[in-house]
Amino acid sequence: MVLDFAAVASFAALLLTAGCGGGGGDAAPTGPNVQAITVDPGPAGNVNLLFTTVTICAPGGSSNCQSIDHVLVDTGSTGLRIVSSVLSPSLALPQQADTSGNPFVECGRFVSGYIWGPVKVADVKMAGKQASSAPIQVIGDPAFSVVPSSCSSAGPSLNSVQALGANGLLGVGLFQEDCGPACAQMVIPGIYYVCSSGACQPALAQLSKQVQNPVGMFSGDNNGVIISLPSIPAAGAASVTGAMIFGIGTQSNNGLGSAHVIPVDPNTATFTTSLSPFLYSNSFIDSGSNGLFFASGITACSSAAGFYCPASTQNFSATNQGTSGPASTVSFQVANAESMFSAHPTFSAFASLAGTNSNGFDWGLPFFYGRDVFTAIEGRNTPAGPGPYVAY
Repeated sequence: MVLDFAAVASFAALLLTAGCGGGGGDAAPTGPNVQAITVDPGPAGNVNLLFTTVTICAPGGSSNCQSIDHVLVDTGSTGLRIVSSVLSPSLALPQQADTSGNPFVECGRFVSGYIWGPVKVADVKMAGKQASSAPIQVIGDPAFSVVPSSCSSAGPSLNSVQALGANGLLGVGLFQEDCGPACAQMVIPGIYYVCSSGACQPALAQLSKQVQNPVGMFSGDNNGVIISLPSIPAAGAASVTGAMIFGIGTQSNNGLGSAHVIPVDPNTATFTTSLSPFLYSNSFIDSGSNGLFFASGITACSSAAGFYCPASTQNFSATNQGTSGPASTVSFQVANAESMFSAHPTFSAFASLAGTNSNGFDWGLPFFYGRDVFTAIEGRNTPAGPGPYVAY
């Protein structure tokens, strides 16, 4: 099953439009800014999905908390979203509302489909960090069961654990709000709504009420994240354990070192990938995609829909060019997805899994194995200058 939760920057951005330097990622970092992450089959038995555990509390420093495992870590989107069926009703999270008291509800539109649910407020805890009174989305809340066509037209519903492949989605991408100024300045169908008497209408959403990147709300180590995963064998691995490190250049364990910085377009969060004879101008790095997705002439699989199945493993070398600075060369492989799945049916991690994509080059989770991958939040200062940028 192809899964791609990339929003390619904020929802508004969607509408408005040699070698990896960072080291191997094989030494496990430690510290109060380090959150454990794992690649495993998850609640729906998928491959190449990266999970963590997030603790959610009633806002205001309450001890009424719940730890939720198998929340998917997604550097291609912004904000925490939890499936309603796994959220304890005892938390009684307050509803985010407009000035008239009407509840805010959001449509999350991803490559794989849509999610729908109200925006609520919670304290979000990871490692030794807390985002206080953070707006989050509750996916598939039965109190908001009628989905406007301007949302549902985005594709299939991902409102259940089985469909999402996770208990929630943690967007730790390049932007602080998931829509940004556009949604605060104009009504954009398909994103934020206010609901009254069972009817939901597109609405403005001021920045503070939008779903937020919780990392940017931490009191420190809040300028970005590093995803650090070890290398895996060519055949794949049953599971993988790594670390999500908060902050860039703020502690002894999160320096950029020799990582190659790729500044991205501040509106679309994209850069350019060259893979002869193709030029992909809308490219991005995204831990929420379970493969490398790009258009090519590689043979498509007959049963593993959406993935590539070459007769033998193919070796490639691509070049990534940011909005400024030198280009970076990345080598990768594409193997036969059906053969890998058949030979190792209990494996959940594959570094050479790839598939088709008609819009840019999606450097999904296979890119992260054996690398430290940095995601710098827009406008936040780092040793390489302010975000947004990616680095590796």
